[in-house]
Amino acid sequence: MNLQQIKQRFGIIGNTPLLNRALEVAVQVASTDISVLVTGESGTGKEIIPQIIHQLSARKHGEYIAVNCGAIPEGTIDSELFGHEKGSFTGASGSRKGYFEVANNGTIFLDEVAELPMQTQVRLLRVLETGEFIRVGASKPIKTNVRVVAATNENMHQAIASGKFREDLFYRLNIIPISLPPLRDRKEDIHLIFRKFASDFADKYKMPSIKLSQDAVELLNNYNWPGNIRQLRNIVEQISVIETEREIDAAKITTFLPKTANNTPSVIDSKSNDSFSERELMYKFLFDMKKDLGELKKLVVELVGQSDDISLNKDQSATVNRIYKEVNSANTGTLLLSNPEKKTTTPSPSYEDDAYDIEEHEEVEESLSLEDREKELIKKALEKHKGKRKYASEELGISERTLYRKIKEYNLSE
Repeated sequence: MNLQQIKQRFGIIGNTPLLNRALEVAVQVASTDISVLVTGESGTGKEIIPQIIHQLSARKHGEYIAVNCGAIPEGTIDSELFGHEKGSFTGASGSRKGYFEVANNGTIFLDEVAELPMQTQVRLLRVLETGEFIRVGASKPIKTNVRVVAATNENMHQAIASGKFREDLFYRLNIIPISLPPLRDRKEDIHLIFRKFASDFADKYKMPSIKLSQDAVELLNNYNWPGNIRQLRNIVEQISVIETEREIDAAKITTFLPKTANNTPSVIDSKSNDSFSERELMYKFLFDMKKDLGELKKLVVELVGQSDDISLNKDQSATVNRIYKEVNSANTGTLLLSNPEKKTTTPSPSYEDDAYDIEEHEEVEESLSLEDREKELIKKALEKHKGKRKYASEELGISERTLYRKIKEYNLSE
């Protein structure tokens, strides 16, 4: 089966090289039992990849189960995935098979896999490594033969660095990575997808199909599409139902696109992309900074244990100065993320042959707490969106479930 036949069978529109490559990889690995991790922004259509893999595999006659890991409460997700025995928890009036038992000889698609609780990650790792799991409340392991395809829209390396996701599980899932491009990187496909949706909604609502003028096509091609294909589909449906005119120009399209602060649609801008990349790099720098702070703290503790007269030799003072400069630089960057208009600089002190002030170090460390910065970012996002978790979580780049957990953790009012 060639690539064009795959697209027709699964209703895939587009010819972007990045999209074609993702589909080619999916077809190549379908005949194996290798675990696959699909990455991409929300709304890019990640759920189609595991369907292709399942339908083109020897497991196509077995069960295919799609699980949204972010939508299942933390207290019940182990029971959903692995089953439970009667009386294993309140409300367990009987035993129940989990998805891994039901999907034996089939395929399980774990969407939003980064949202799995840590204890569930441990259980999942055991299934992937040994093919065994234990029901909640049981002691006897059960064998299963399941193909696992996972998907996430999160930066997994960042999730690992923050302690949210197990590194060993990531490498076990990520044997074959497949990345789906965002819609803004598929400019030549946008009009094709629009026309397909327009035709579908014309049939659904028994009305003529809408068409775009040339300026409308150019506008859509230059729009940023934060919601990707899901957002485009929503807009096409709105226009199909609401507008009486079937010829849609740029001015009319603009009224259906979300507005930014300056009341204009968000278009692709190199500065905004650079800003996003800078923030991603800053997060990594912050995690490195936290490690350096631990090194600095360890050095001070060792010095305190050695003598009441705390002084540094040349090598020690060089180490302290290096770490302080990195930390100070990171602190300035963090403040810029929180308040782009505020720029602060702090002179770097010299520690050569001078006594090291422990209290000053503790004050610097406290002010640089990653938890404080995270709390500040969450609080500002909630204030900006008037407590609406959906929009705040989108701005922060985390799921609503994670945001809700952080709100409880930091005791923030919405």
